[in-house]
Amino acid sequence: MLVTSRFRTRLSASPLLRAAFATLALSLCLSAPAQALDSVKVGLAIPPTVTDGSVQAIAEELGFFKQEDLDVAYVVLPGAGALLPQLLQKTITVALPLPETLLAAHKAGEKPLPVAYFYNAGPRNTLELAVRADSDIRSLADLKGKRIGVGALTWGTIPQTRALMRSVGLEPGRDVSIVAAGVLGAGFHALREDRVQALNFNSSWIDIMEDQGIPARRLDYPPVFRRMVVNGFLAHRSTLEQNPALLERFGRAWTKALAVCDLNPKACIAAFWRKNPSVAPQADRDKALDASTRLLKRWIEPVMRDEAGAARVPGAFDLTIIAAYVREMHRYGEFATADLPLDAYFSNALVPGFARFDRAALEAQARALP
Repeated sequence: MLVTSRFRTRLSASPLLRAAFATLALSLCLSAPAQALDSVKVGLAIPPTVTDGSVQAIAEELGFFKQEDLDVAYVVLPGAGALLPQLLQKTITVALPLPETLLAAHKAGEKPLPVAYFYNAGPRNTLELAVRADSDIRSLADLKGKRIGVGALTWGTIPQTRALMRSVGLEPGRDVSIVAAGVLGAGFHALREDRVQALNFNSSWIDIMEDQGIPARRLDYPPVFRRMVVNGFLAHRSTLEQNPALLERFGRAWTKALAVCDLNPKACIAAFWRKNPSVAPQADRDKALDASTRLLKRWIEPVMRDEAGAARVPGAFDLTIIAAYVREMHRYGEFATADLPLDAYFSNALVPGFARFDRAALEAQARALP
């Protein structure tokens, strides 16, 4: 009887024990710290607008970075010239500068600087030299005696602008001036008031200026300059070598966000406005959405497809195009040598991983967004 009684006691107690163990296990799970996200600090040379800013916003809103265990923050510094020192000091994880600052800094006969581009974010040059539509300036050569406005004199666009001027026989500082006009509205105002006769801004900013009532004429670039990479994500070489997975995850999240904005630009613009309510339209929202959609579509087209309309490989660099541009920049006195170690400065090592996701599922998600 004693044995039977004890056996029954254990049987009756077992559900209580199981419940107690379950409660303990649940409390341990709830009290355990969540997996820490890897921090990525991205340095930008110019403030984001509705184009690149929409990609940033949708990546955050749809959780693409968090899905890759990343916590991404952005900081805007005064031009590409300010980004490279910060990256060399590792105060930022990734930078988004034009290549000219880096390539111009390379000294012949010395080791490459310990940084490398790992993601081609701007496969075609979208920088423009634009004048007012009623101007008598119709070509680069017509800029003789004129002032070209840039956002700041630290901008990485300036070496290319100087080379463009020399390509048509104009010597910067003697035949043509490059001056700081301020970014966005400040630059637009300078052009309207004729304090500068041309603006050297990206195509999206010129589009914005036209939407604000200042018609523009864009001056033709030589093909070698037009085909050049406009910017890319740059990392310290130690990060690329010691933690390539971090950069691959970042590039994959960015690729997914680009794909969403290509398929559903209005959803990305709405996300940008939610993230930046100060720039969201207060009236005529539909009209503003249509205008912003045109801007985003024009910006994203050369990112996603080449001149023939074929899909680009996300993040990949074409070193042949870059080498041709380097030769021109050396020819016009901006690069010390044409023999730059491009393999060291532009890496395609992580490219296969950028597209490693379910494309069909992502496209369905993008089309379903309001």
